[in-house]
Amino acid sequence: MVANALQRPTLVLNRNWQPVNVTSVARSLTMVFAGTARVVCPDSYQLFDWNDWAELIPDDDEPFVQAVAQRFRVPEVITLVSFDRLPKASVTFSRRNIFKRDKFTCQYCGVQPKPDALTIDHVLPRAQGGKSSWENCVLACVSCNHSKADRIPERAGMRLKKQPERPSWSPAYSRHTMQFESWKKFLSEAYWNAELE
Repeated sequence: MVANALQRPTLVLNRNWQPVNVTSVARSLTMVFAGTARVVCPDSYQLFDWNDWAELIPDDDEPFVQAVAQRFRVPEVITLVSFDRLPKASVTFSRRNIFKRDKFTCQYCGVQPKPDALTIDHVLPRAQGGKSSWENCVLACVSCNHSKADRIPERAGMRLKKQPERPSWSPAYSRHTMQFESWKKFLSEAYWNAELE
């Protein structure tokens, strides 16, 4: 229980309560203990320093960290005391992230087959100078990819459901498969829908 609880993700907000990162429970508790962060109660938005947090007793059904003499509740959200900048990071162009951006859906016909029945299609084919980029790659089912072949969609009589573009969600959150409902209060609706649908 302790090892698993220490590795759980914690959402990190800057002092303006904007999400800037995701860290482990172990790191978040260290930051709260050092006074560089406070725990945020997602229900009441109350802030807790180390002494306040240490006084809270975990419920029987919630995760905890076992210390020598006591159990500590696991924070889901913390806010930094002084940091107010936002990270300047962009989502890495990768096969996995194209699947995530396009929600495992063919961008031509709209079907959602099994992942192994989807391919990456270059809107402007590589044979015609098309690049592998966010703006030129989309998911296509095998049938649509075969129908389009080495043509642009217009020449193949096909239409994209939407123009491909770089995702707006933050890479700090996209690395984590475990997210909590409490994070929804601090993340944009666009991010939440893109990541959790």
